Amino acid sequence: MNQNKSIENHLITDRPLVWTALITPLFANDEIDYVSLRNLVLQQNDAHNGILLLGSTGEGLALTAQEHLSIVKYVCAMTLQVPLMVAVGGYNLNEQLAWIEECNQLPINAYLLASPIYAKPGPVGQTLWFKSLLDAANFPCMLYNVPSRSSVEITITALQQVQNHKNCWALKEASGDLHKLLAYKEHCPSVDLYSGEDAMMPYLAGAGVKGLVSVCANVWPAATRKYVALALSNQHDGLFPLWHKATSALFQVASPIPVKVLMAELKAISSAKLRLPLCQEEISAQHGLYDIHLQIQQWLKNSSNTPLDQNHTSAFTQSFEAPNSLATTNLREVNS
Repeated sequence: MNQNKSIENHLITDRPLVWTALITPLFANDEIDYVSLRNLVLQQNDAHNGILLLGSTGEGLALTAQEHLSIVKYVCAMTLQVPLMVAVGGYNLNEQLAWIEECNQLPINAYLLASPIYAKPGPVGQTLWFKSLLDAANFPCMLYNVPSRSSVEITITALQQVQNHKNCWALKEASGDLHKLLAYKEHCPSVDLYSGEDAMMPYLAGAGVKGLVSVCANVWPAATRKYVALALSNQHDGLFPLWHKATSALFQVASPIPVKVLMAELKAISSAKLRLPLCQEEISAQHGLYDIHLQIQQWLKNSSNTPLDQNHTSAFTQSFEAPNSLATTNLREVNS
């Protein structure tokens, strides 16, 4: 990473392995449940997970601007030992710049900059969009590649244009395509890569990701951190089957419906209420979430004495070295 970047001047120098894309708990009457919010934040703090507010898992686009500000101010007023990231997402650039200007005045640590929704901009539009946001930010920024929601990839051309910006710190890669992650890694070496796919950590760890931006960590904060730590130390035997099953359960319908349903069943939040167009009625009554929860809890108990091999190296890492032909192929794919 570029040593001159502003990341070096902020509290993310001890970067967490896991950033939890926190849900926004709501009462059944649709009001924000700040008591539950406080409890969830403290759970993440205890697990040493960074906290991401108002992302897609936090239903950021379904909340009002005033609710955005109230949530961020509320969490900022808490005494925490973990960094706080705030999502910037939407379509209207002036609104996003105004949101950044508000948050610049608050004791946060980073921004998540999502691709603009709906418009499907190409490389030039993406470059101008991200440069405008990066210029406005006073904190390090993680860009967010999520084509399932934005309909387009962040092109390698656009990322190359902004990768050396003082505020461009990282990329959350959530395409689910290993080849695309490898292409970003090869062509944009100044940007730290984080997985946006919980289930793929055992594979992406060998591709050089720094950590995970997680949905699973909402309900399993400590277990998810243990899972990521094991993956990053190349101790991934047996990780994929269970965590693939767990992730599949939490994404059986649109997120964060399942995670809110499970957390409500576990009494971690007061209700599973979501803002329309999302609703808990989408999920089957036979969702199987509690059974998965028990399996994760048992796994955490069984793995509690597993030491982390920080110096472990294996052919697993070398297996992700891109062949010479990969660069051109994936540059074309991600720029398409």
